Amino acid sequence: MDHTDVEIEAGVEVLTARDVPLGGPRAMTVRRTLPQRARTLIGAWCFADHYGPDRVADSGGMDVAPHPHTGLQTVSWLFSGEIEHRDSLGTHAFVRPGEINLMTGGHGISHTEVSTPGTTVLHGVQLWVALPDEHRHAPRDFQHHAPEPLHVDGAELRVFLGTLAGGTSPVRTFTPLLGAEVLIDAGATVTLDVDPGFEHGLLVDEGDVRLDGTPLGRAELGYAAPGRTTLTLTNASDRTARTVLLGGPPFEEEIVMWWNFIGRSHEDIVEAREDWERASDRFGTVEGYPGARLPAPALPNATISPRKNPTRH
Repeated sequence: MDHTDVEIEAGVEVLTARDVPLGGPRAMTVRRTLPQRARTLIGAWCFADHYGPDRVADSGGMDVAPHPHTGLQTVSWLFSGEIEHRDSLGTHAFVRPGEINLMTGGHGISHTEVSTPGTTVLHGVQLWVALPDEHRHAPRDFQHHAPEPLHVDGAELRVFLGTLAGGTSPVRTFTPLLGAEVLIDAGATVTLDVDPGFEHGLLVDEGDVRLDGTPLGRAELGYAAPGRTTLTLTNASDRTARTVLLGGPPFEEEIVMWWNFIGRSHEDIVEAREDWERASDRFGTVEGYPGARLPAPALPNATISPRKNPTRH
């Protein structure tokens, strides 16, 4: 039994974020909690970036040129600001607070993300979902949904994927998932009924939060293993706490993640990179972005190894 197993059995595993530049030479900095050495996935959630609040006048905002994706779905969720989205499906949409944009890049898609001129403060999360092997070449797709706020004793919830507290999102996914913004009142404790077959992660944006009694700092993610029928969230601060709750059944497949691609082998990644570099039809073209697309970085000199979560004993 290793140290990680002891932490999981004892309660909640705390995953800390690392700072990562996003989007090239004029990159904004994000805080990344997934993936990391201790945990690659929570359910099919395989990537979690948390950014802001950034004053656009100081940071320059978000300006991510055309770039590709394979084998995944992207989930954009904002707390403040606005982002313009264009993709090779022909979608031209906006990401606004309280609204989910979910893009499917199975076999291949490309898109851009640019904060709008009217945005003064940019603040939110960017999440990825790994597609299961049987669906990892799914066609391009884009979905938008604005969930109604749900009020429970001590909290307000917006369920953008899956089902929680009587709210269900119509957004389609390829594995069962949960995604919800949970605002916890000052000094409140909230107990939520959850699926015991799911593992869960609670990302803290702001507030003095405890998950099943374990304290979580800002930008930390608390991991709760399957088997729980409830999760108890406590806000010990004197102002509203903002969190994002993620969940899903354990994703047992090994995946290979590199740059913006998810595959099952090193060869999958090499092929996707070559297709992007030669501008193949696999990723299509993004119309309306005033600039060049992002070149793929150089591949590492070693074989990219598959990753999966640590085995629980």
